[in-house]
Amino acid sequence: MEESHFSLSRLALVTFLVLCFLTGDSSATRPGFLYTRHRGRCTPQYWSSEREAWPRMVPERSTVEKIFGVMVAKERWRSDLTLLESTARNDEEGNAYGALLKQGIAALVNSYARKSFSYAPWEVKTMLIQAMISEPAARRQAEHFAAANVDCDL
Repeated sequence: MEESHFSLSRLALVTFLVLCFLTGDSSATRPGFLYTRHRGRCTPQYWSSEREAWPRMVPERSTVEKIFGVMVAKERWRSDLTLLESTARNDEEGNAYGALLKQGIAALVNSYARKSFSYAPWEVKTMLIQAMISEPAARRQAEHFAAANVDCDL
């Protein structure tokens, strides 16, 4: 009887270790029970929180129209939409132009505020304006800006 108890204990221990190994490996790639959201220092969420002063070249109360021009702003957004409001938007799901604006504004702020950012300010402005040509172009550019914004924190 003692030998069967020993083998059951060993089986339970081996099973436990295997399960720990398997679950430990996957927890690095996806969140557990709690929802996690990237809150780095270069994301739109960070800039919309106003935890850090915005660069003087792109004040948060400035409008999209002033930064990107009347033609770009009036085509898709309100003329009085501020940069701060743009980073706080939650309409980017299924809205390529909303995602482009949100990620593009964060990229523009990063280009002034972070010396090691991937793009110069003129590049961000040019790419955002060029991406306005179509929804697929806007979606692709929003993804590029999002990747640059996340990589900026590393």
